[in-house]
Amino acid sequence: MKKVDLYTDGACSGNPGPGGYGGILIYKGIEREYSGYEESTTNNRMELLAVITGLKMLKEPVELNIYSDSAYTVNAFTEGWINSWVMNGWRNANKKPVQNVDLWQELLELLKNHQITWNKVKGHADNVYNNRCDKLATSEIAKHNPIVKTDNPIDTTQNNDNE
Repeated sequence: MKKVDLYTDGACSGNPGPGGYGGILIYKGIEREYSGYEESTTNNRMELLAVITGLKMLKEPVELNIYSDSAYTVNAFTEGWINSWVMNGWRNANKKPVQNVDLWQELLELLKNHQITWNKVKGHADNVYNNRCDKLATSEIAKHNPIVKTDNPIDTTQNNDNE
């Protein structure tokens, strides 16, 4: 099997609010970046979509190292939460419905053909790829929701002869 690395990150401006995700697939030193946007979402959904989108780009089964700063995403697999959720009919330890079931189910289906190793990385730290994914995600939000800068406000007290 080919060995591939996948770095992912999700971001949200408000929670819920506009969100973005980004990822980088790496195979034999070749990198492929991707990103996406949703108008109204949550940070956790963006974290999951970052992984899902990367998995959808794979054309064959691979040994996949997934790197994410999302404890929500990584711990679901490394701590066995996902197995408990499935066995309990998509209910968490408090017997409440698991959030984002649609994405968890899609993710499980996409993972079936691959050998996965989950890796939790520290966000906003020294991991170059995680920082690039963060930039991809936040750039999607900025691209779709440009922020009006107020450091140069329009002076409406001046007379304008064209008015």
